[in-house]
Amino acid sequence: MNDPIERNDPYETTETHVERLLGRALNSFDLPDALVERLRSALAHASALHASHHSAALHRATYRHTYLLADGASLTLWELVHHTGDDGRDHHELYADEAEVRLAAARLSDSFGFPDAVGLADPLDDDLDADLELLSALLVRPPAPAPRTYVPDHSADHARRVLRRAENANRPGDAVAARLRCAFAHHIQQVFGRQCSVAGGRDAGFSLYEHAFLLLDGSEMSVWEVEHTATPDGRHMCEVYEDERTARAAMELRARVRR
Repeated sequence: MNDPIERNDPYETTETHVERLLGRALNSFDLPDALVERLRSALAHASALHASHHSAALHRATYRHTYLLADGASLTLWELVHHTGDDGRDHHELYADEAEVRLAAARLSDSFGFPDAVGLADPLDDDLDADLELLSALLVRPPAPAPRTYVPDHSADHARRVLRRAENANRPGDAVAARLRCAFAHHIQQVFGRQCSVAGGRDAGFSLYEHAFLLLDGSEMSVWEVEHTATPDGRHMCEVYEDERTARAAMELRARVRR
């Protein structure tokens, strides 16, 4: 089995890492909402192989992902990655508790005739305190966020097109449109992207973009665009909001995730 840690971008931000981890897990919506919300404040992370099993019939590995949160606390997620000899595609599962991932791994092995001793410590279990010490060291001097690179490229027209394609009734109004007519440069950044199940059992995609504008008076202004396919017929839809919190709340409402 390929190690998913080795395929990671070494310059990947913790936010991107969390979203990628949740996005590929088959059972991500079984995680408590409070835990997922806490993960949004993660400042740094470390991932390590915890245990593995490889045979002709089954390839299975357990990874531990440790996060340092903004309030100084730590949080750990356990990832089970597996595929069978007949299926070369990796399947990912996430668990908030080590006992749960051990049980899931044991059940998986049992189904292929490889019983695990669930209660025994794994030989590859490494020191959690060492991970936390490393994460703390990384945050002694947190790196400054990369500055936005504004592009002066018909930015007022770009703002007009963003607002025009918004289909939500509570999209930014005339006051925002008037200010954005003074935009002379802009920067676009994707801050969220995820596939999930919505009402009716369909899969839908959600993306959130920040459109940041530099205005003639030197001030900055952003609008937040949600693109999704959580529509009755699965068509692509755009919504625009004045702030990130409202945009994320709209995505959660649109998802109507089955619990």
